[in-house]
Amino acid sequence: MKAADFGKVAVLMGGRSAEREISLKSGMAVLKALVNEGVDAHAFDPAAQPITDLLAQNFDRVFIALHGRGGEDGSIQGALDALELPYTGSGVLGCALAMDKVRTKQIWQAAGLPTARSIAVDSSHIAELDCEQVLTELGGRVIVKPAQEGSSIGMAIAANAEELRKALQQAAHYDQRLLVETWLQGPEYTVALLDNRALPVIRLQTSHAFYDYDAKYQANDTQYHCPAGLSESDELAVRSLAKAAFLSVAGSGWGRVDLMADSEGRWQLLEVNTVPGMTEKSLVPMAAKAAGISFGDLTLRILEQTME
Repeated sequence: MKAADFGKVAVLMGGRSAEREISLKSGMAVLKALVNEGVDAHAFDPAAQPITDLLAQNFDRVFIALHGRGGEDGSIQGALDALELPYTGSGVLGCALAMDKVRTKQIWQAAGLPTARSIAVDSSHIAELDCEQVLTELGGRVIVKPAQEGSSIGMAIAANAEELRKALQQAAHYDQRLLVETWLQGPEYTVALLDNRALPVIRLQTSHAFYDYDAKYQANDTQYHCPAGLSESDELAVRSLAKAAFLSVAGSGWGRVDLMADSEGRWQLLEVNTVPGMTEKSLVPMAAKAAGISFGDLTLRILEQTME
């Protein structure tokens, strides 16, 4: 496909979510790559101008590089559907489900896919919650997550009732619905999906208690292993599991699935990202490179999905 075939392309970046700064970095990296490939691509920040300007400025299609709420939760996808503008990645349903960690886990459990035990908590009920009972039910050590945030924002570990209540109160600054999940002691992995294919597995190694915001974007000692050091059978099993997890929440086009091995070596699914980071140091480009796909080719292959 020739670059001119794409017409005028808007790269949506920024937005108003807690992940705005990361989105701007992803968007600028995508924009630079597309322009270098000869595509007539332009930056578009929906926080700075109305989405209807996409029509006024005669854009033909959209590359979504918005992370978090407003960009990864189905809302921008619904707006683009209404404007009849083709866009990259999953549709409204896939984004809305994947963005919600509680709903995602419910779907996985219904589908018989492995995921750690958890409970959902409404922030208005934190005061009367029996934190001791929750810890007992979930193994004594847990991780608290806002249901609809990314980049590990608002997450914290708790091993006693006081820590759990504090973690819930902190997470409540980001979301009304919270997820309390059994703490998994084991290595963390991620699998990128592109065009219905699972790319090579990446193993994450950090000195932090978990792969938190600092480990992702600020620490200098976080390590990424690709190949992940798995046996051939385990590599294939993890890729197959990630693909099934992605499809179960109506994911399409491209995305990323995170998972861990627990203390007994059993795979446990964590979450789905329908608009993963796209800087040249992000995980999806890293997996693509291991599969022989350059960053420029990766952006074109994702954009080609809008032509289908």
